[in-house]
Amino acid sequence: MRYGTSMVLLFLAAALESGGDALMRSGIHSRTITQRSLFLIAGGLVLAAYGYIVNVPPWQFGRLLGVYVTIFFLVAQSIAWLAFAEKPSTSVILGGILILVGGLIVSVGR
Repeated sequence: MRYGTSMVLLFLAAALESGGDALMRSGIHSRTITQRSLFLIAGGLVLAAYGYIVNVPPWQFGRLLGVYVTIFFLVAQSIAWLAFAEKPSTSVILGGILILVGGLIVSVGR
């Protein structure tokens, strides 16, 4: 599988995992049983799609998972900021920089 295709799939997987988690969180904190049920069902379906996307391609699991952690962190922080108005703290930003550097090393290293 080409590098670009792998990165697109990893971003899609990260969006699905983070989005599914956000839907589950919204469901857990919903006020009505209808909203709660819809959010939880949608979250479960989105998380199942994530599980499929991240596990079907024939990639080297350990190496790609290292890159995926970086992508997941970036997507999750974006969703936290945009959907829940949770701005990252200084420690989250500094930790994120370390995660990003680690992901770059795993990505370009042989």
